[in-house]
Amino acid sequence: MLELMLPPLVACLVIVAIHSYLGLHVIAREVIFVDLSLAQMAALGSTVAILAGSEPGSTASFAYALGFTTLGAALFALSRTSEHGRVPQEAIIGIVYVVSSALAILVADQAPRGGEAIKDILVGSILWVTWPTIGRLALIYLVIGAFHVILRRRFLTISFAPETALANGWKIRWWDFLFYLSFGVVITFSVPIAGVLLVFSFLVVPAAIAFQFSTNQRTLALLSWLSGLLASAGGLLASFHYDLPTGPLIVVAFGLLLTIAIAVKRVAFRDV
Repeated sequence: MLELMLPPLVACLVIVAIHSYLGLHVIAREVIFVDLSLAQMAALGSTVAILAGSEPGSTASFAYALGFTTLGAALFALSRTSEHGRVPQEAIIGIVYVVSSALAILVADQAPRGGEAIKDILVGSILWVTWPTIGRLALIYLVIGAFHVILRRRFLTISFAPETALANGWKIRWWDFLFYLSFGVVITFSVPIAGVLLVFSFLVVPAAIAFQFSTNQRTLALLSWLSGLLASAGGLLASFHYDLPTGPLIVVAFGLLLTIAIAVKRVAFRDV
């Protein structure tokens, strides 16, 4: 069993390593559904690629997906304002998600095996991931991680202290575009493996758990990664033991862990 569990577990840990960190930015920016929206843009790109004659998982398919997520990154960067407007950015993100979902359904209806492609994008194929795929994923995430380390002061300030960024005269929309573009690259490569639902859980739930117990950025990153590790391992173990679908079970494990974290916070830290 360990031999079968090891590749998907390592893949989960690689995905969690970058998603749990990006999730801290997402919650701090209060754009919770940006992951789902960008993931759906990537799904739309992949579906268009199939309609154009490309095979799922091919270089052309990835190029289409990345192109559509880049468009989404530009839309989200342009929709951010320094003040709370009449239409909050979260509404724009939701609209992009709904429209891209509708377009994906329309395109899939005309594409060969379009319905199967949409299903694969939703649930992923984490159980059947191979070591070469994991290696490629780790390399890409390492490059994105280095990019965020180099620009961490800009990204962290804009996410956690946007007033400071404005006072310094930074071009926030430009930096937002770079942030969302790097985000989109991560999403483009993680969705075919983990699926939209699991990728959203990797991104948001570990960060939500971490914010229950700390506001320190380093502590948040550590707690996010540890909670992602625990939920992934628990979900995979239960999947093998009870012979249930892996991706959905890991999502449930994340939900259960968040519920436990909230309960612990309420009981053990009610006077803090």
